[in-house]
Amino acid sequence: MTLEQLRIFVAVAERLHFTQAAQALGLTQSAVSAAIAALEGRYGIELFHRVGRHVELTSAGAAFHGEAREVLSAAGRAEDSLAEMTGLKRGHLRITGSQTIATYWLPPRLLQFRRTYPGIRITLAIANTTQVAAGVIAGDAELGFVEGPVTDPVLDVRTVDDDRLVLVVGQHYARIADQAVTAEDFRAIPWVLREPGSGTRAATEALLASRRLTLADVAVSLELPSNEAVRTAVEAGAGATVLSFSVVATGLRAGVLKAAACAMPTRRFSALRHRERRLSGAAKAFLSSLEKQG
Repeated sequence: MTLEQLRIFVAVAERLHFTQAAQALGLTQSAVSAAIAALEGRYGIELFHRVGRHVELTSAGAAFHGEAREVLSAAGRAEDSLAEMTGLKRGHLRITGSQTIATYWLPPRLLQFRRTYPGIRITLAIANTTQVAAGVIAGDAELGFVEGPVTDPVLDVRTVDDDRLVLVVGQHYARIADQAVTAEDFRAIPWVLREPGSGTRAATEALLASRRLTLADVAVSLELPSNEAVRTAVEAGAGATVLSFSVVATGLRAGVLKAAACAMPTRRFSALRHRERRLSGAAKAFLSSLEKQG
């Protein structure tokens, strides 16, 4: 069994599609199929059910998936340890971030880090807050960056910045923005939300709670998986939403969105790391660069 076979297996297991896994790895589909067939043949066990053009994990494959990810994570840490001996001339920084922070806050900071350490390869994955925390716990990333609350005791949570939230509506509901928003306004207007597990959705729930309301008390017109999809729906007249000012700034300037007169709390951007795992030199250097950038 080789690390390359494990990488291929994990890629297929996470996409449940041979062609998509091959594209992600830069391999041919035949090479991916051969690697999976070699694993299954070597140990005499089926890892996938072939269902038409897609695949499903068998019970053995599902159990093996977690083990394979851990081995790849350990191999990555070993590679990082050797890379540190080169004085950060080489290495791999694995980061995962929730959508607002990964789309708007991290890119300029990663660019600055890249200019300082051009030999460090940077991988950034985007997920919601819950998924980011799970990825750091599983070892898929050394560092996670989120805007939602995280309380898992195995994670060290460090505040790195603040984020301004805004309650916005499209032109169809502009009247809401022309006066102080009341609890009755919250009940009357439809809402567009991110999916469960999103820090932005948690911020919306906190706003409603400040008016002694829950999601069950308001009309939810849409649940969408990205900030940009939520913003676009609100611009089109779907209702109200809570988003980071970074996400809605362009729409506010263009006049397709209006900010409601509603006091919003400042939320924190946080960096996550596993308390029991040693950080690579690249991860330490990136955290240090954030402190210097302020």
